[in-house]
Amino acid sequence: MPDPSSRGQQRPIILAVGFSRLKEVFRAIVPSYAADADVHIVDRGFDDALAAIRDYERAQGVDAVVAAGSNGAFLRRHLALPVILVTLTGFDVLKALATARRQSRRIGIITHGTTHPELLEFQQHFGLEVEHFAYESAADAQRRVSDLAARGVRAIIGPGLVTDLAEQAGVTGVFLYSRGSVEQALDSAIEISRIGRIEAARRERLDTILQQLDEGVVAVDMEERVQSFNPAMERLLGIAADRVEGRRLSQIATQLGLRDTLASGATELGGVQRIGSRTLVTNRIPIREQGVQTGAVMTLQDSATIQRVDRSLRSTNKPRQFAARYELDQIIGGSRPIRDARALAAKYAATDTTVLILGESGTGKELLAQGIHNASNRRGHAFVALNCGAFPESLLESELFGFEEGAFTGSRRGGKPGLFESAHTGTIFLDEIGEMSLTLQTRLLRVLQEHEVIRLGATQPTPVDVRVIAATHRDLAAAVGDGTFRQDLYYRINILRLEVPPLRARIEDIHDLADTVLARALERQGAGHCAGAIREQIMPGFLAYHWPGNIRELENVIERLAIFAGEFERGAMDGDRLHRLVPELFEKGADQASYTTDPPDQTAEMARIRRVLDQCGGNQTAASRRLGISRSTLSRRLSRRS
Repeated sequence: MPDPSSRGQQRPIILAVGFSRLKEVFRAIVPSYAADADVHIVDRGFDDALAAIRDYERAQGVDAVVAAGSNGAFLRRHLALPVILVTLTGFDVLKALATARRQSRRIGIITHGTTHPELLEFQQHFGLEVEHFAYESAADAQRRVSDLAARGVRAIIGPGLVTDLAEQAGVTGVFLYSRGSVEQALDSAIEISRIGRIEAARRERLDTILQQLDEGVVAVDMEERVQSFNPAMERLLGIAADRVEGRRLSQIATQLGLRDTLASGATELGGVQRIGSRTLVTNRIPIREQGVQTGAVMTLQDSATIQRVDRSLRSTNKPRQFAARYELDQIIGGSRPIRDARALAAKYAATDTTVLILGESGTGKELLAQGIHNASNRRGHAFVALNCGAFPESLLESELFGFEEGAFTGSRRGGKPGLFESAHTGTIFLDEIGEMSLTLQTRLLRVLQEHEVIRLGATQPTPVDVRVIAATHRDLAAAVGDGTFRQDLYYRINILRLEVPPLRARIEDIHDLADTVLARALERQGAGHCAGAIREQIMPGFLAYHWPGNIRELENVIERLAIFAGEFERGAMDGDRLHRLVPELFEKGADQASYTTDPPDQTAEMARIRRVLDQCGGNQTAASRRLGISRSTLSRRLSRRS
């Protein structure tokens, strides 16, 4: 017996239901359909036919049923399958009347369901004595036949049931349906079966897709009865699909009814509803087929799932410039103050708490912030840096919090996410936070407390998961006292405090810092071979200078000097020319004699010399090359300390 699951590759299975004369017509024409369909004749009627059809359904499946008269009407009422009725044509009536007229002048026509008004017109034109009746049941047909026979009608036209009853009553029975009518019904059944199989395959594909979705989906008809209920919906609601199909959705989950959608035909997207302990995001959409609404569909997603996807998308799609380049161990310097700052930053990196970095301008606060980010569990996610003092208030607000389309004149179509949204799952570095206006301080405080931002022009907040590192060169405690900085915000950001030492407090690091910066500057100039000559001439002044601009000033001075690398190499850079190039080193407070004598801070200098000597295993030639001074200068300084 064929497997019902393989029917998509077989010919349509058609059941031709008829007994007596209709059965004989089926037998005559079924062989001609062998190439197009697998047609089986069911020689039974009513309940017996119904039982036989259901046996076929269970065994191999059935695409359509062909029947006629009251038998067909009965099967239509009791089967979900397509039941195609053999219908009368004008040719059938003419042929049957001609046959009956040869038997009797008085003719009776008994058809199922309704009478045919056109027969009255035919009777009037041709002068035939025709009595036409309709029947609903076998008993009704028996009564009509008996009545006509009793009144002398000798020929009765009708379907198989009527002709059999007529002959039992001793009158001529004329079968109403022609071969053409039966063939037309079979052709219709095959076409309906073909379309049905296409539709079934489409539904199967759709069902396969629905089965795989993580999103819960339920579809209903216009009476809100459930037609489709996928596994994700079963999991979300804790109800098995076989318990809900055919029931009204509002009876299963009151909060999730689709009655309003069916009534209004309106689409509702992005609704939020709570079912038990879960918060669900809902979409309600009407189903329309060929412009006519036939039902509605609802999708459900757990808000936790959406938030996970949102985090992943925001992390994956972060702009490339939102990245931290520096690690903590890349921060140059071996002095005690900078070692302590690095160690404290490493401890802070192990937490997610807000950090406040304090230090003069140019001390490298952002480098420490990047190092904290890269040492934290947010490494690999966005690092967004913003100088709060570099923007006017209105622009800073849109940069930080974003805006919706139409929020202000000239706003970008579609809106724009703010830097807090761009930093989602990562870190935002707010440099010079002390320059932020009181209005923006209030909005920032809300973000820190509620972990959500509201774009300009928006009404709904956007959740954000961001670590905040703030920095300033100002005395925020004093700013709180004079009313220019909110006290509650100060306490909210002043949790983990990190102070960056100025360059003058870590003078022993100047050699390493200057060497690194000089090497980069000369590499850009293509003059790396000039490093030794420049270093020997400028280092004494560097060690004597107080560096009010800190490392940034050091970088700027070295960048300026690197342009003249050739003059240093040729020995053409005398004191006067150097004075004109870097006058800040000769300002009041700098020791001008330091260009020809040892620097005043000989302790720091000698500590560095001893360290380099140790690294070179006591080899003074190698040490002098690394220090950027001549062998004789190194010997002189060592002898002076002995």
